[in-house]
Amino acid sequence: MRDSRRLQSVQTPIIPVVAELIRDNPGTISLGQGVVNYAPPPQALAAINAFGADPANHKYQSATGLPALVAALTQKLSDENGVVVGAAQGNRLMVTAGGNQAFFNVVLAILDPGDEVILPTPYYFNHEMAIAMANARVVLVPTDKNYQLDIDALRAAITPRTRAIVTVSPNNPSGVVYPESDLRAVNELCAKHGLFHINDEAYEYFTYDGARHFSPASIPGAAGHTISLYSMSKAYGFASWRIGWAVYPAAIEAAMTKIQDTIIICPPAISQMAATGALSAGREWVADHVRALAQTRAKVREELMTLAHDGLAEIPAAQGALYFLLQPKTSRTPLDYVTQLICAHRVAAIPGDAFGLMQGCTLRIAYGALDASTATEGVGRLVAGVRALSR
Repeated sequence: MRDSRRLQSVQTPIIPVVAELIRDNPGTISLGQGVVNYAPPPQALAAINAFGADPANHKYQSATGLPALVAALTQKLSDENGVVVGAAQGNRLMVTAGGNQAFFNVVLAILDPGDEVILPTPYYFNHEMAIAMANARVVLVPTDKNYQLDIDALRAAITPRTRAIVTVSPNNPSGVVYPESDLRAVNELCAKHGLFHINDEAYEYFTYDGARHFSPASIPGAAGHTISLYSMSKAYGFASWRIGWAVYPAAIEAAMTKIQDTIIICPPAISQMAATGALSAGREWVADHVRALAQTRAKVREELMTLAHDGLAEIPAAQGALYFLLQPKTSRTPLDYVTQLICAHRVAAIPGDAFGLMQGCTLRIAYGALDASTATEGVGRLVAGVRALSR
């Protein structure tokens, strides 16, 4: 007895691997998983106070999402992203059990075995894994030295089997924010070649130092080939509630509905009600938390830059998401380096090769879960560990 050959070719999820190392080394501060340090707004829990009293809430609900949540998300997209959803625009909205499920639904809806999807590197590892699970082929295209998109390289990677180009902005794992001009260029490239432009916007609110987020689906005429993915997990402290959504062309609606009904039937109703309440708190509620997080980010960056100043590591510029990339000067493999940090210094990071960063040693440093005290201690341990491993 064995598992499928298809799954044997899929990389092992790195988060559980690092989590096991953390469990084996009590007291470790994690700079690994990308979560925030705050809980959902009180409106989220208030919205579900009466959930159990209504028998209808315990039955299957709409495959695409509770009407109240769909309406709230539609309004949010129009007000904040400039994305209009509806029959007149030729697009649809579906609520999913998190952003990962939204991406997997899309992959199954648009790909046949052997089709190709272009991923700029570094990529989000669950995207790469989902494409492999669909028996499709990932085509990796390097970004430039600042991890920004190389439009000419993306164009050169297109073949007759290409079905989509994926962009993630703000980016996981690099933390860069793609400028509007580059996202427009990718969207135009997809329109010209009959491809889907899949844009993951899970970190849309997390921008710093004057960077601005842009939604390609707001481009006039883009609805027919643009797929936008969103998540409540980061902005609203909703990671375990598993609520995300996708905006996609009407042409793939039948396929999306088949997949949704097969995988989950409907997203958990109680989570959807909580999400509706959370959205009523408004963007300013999120902005307050992002401003506080920006102070933690600044402290982490300041400490990491001491390594750069001493010639022990490189820290590329990052203006978004919850991450920095750290490139220590070492001959160790990324996983070995992370293992040493955890076992000897009680601080965790994520190996960069999980994101397709195969040259040298790169680590993803996540600061979203830190508060003032853990930021000081956590980054202090990290800096001390890098210095010790550089001897």
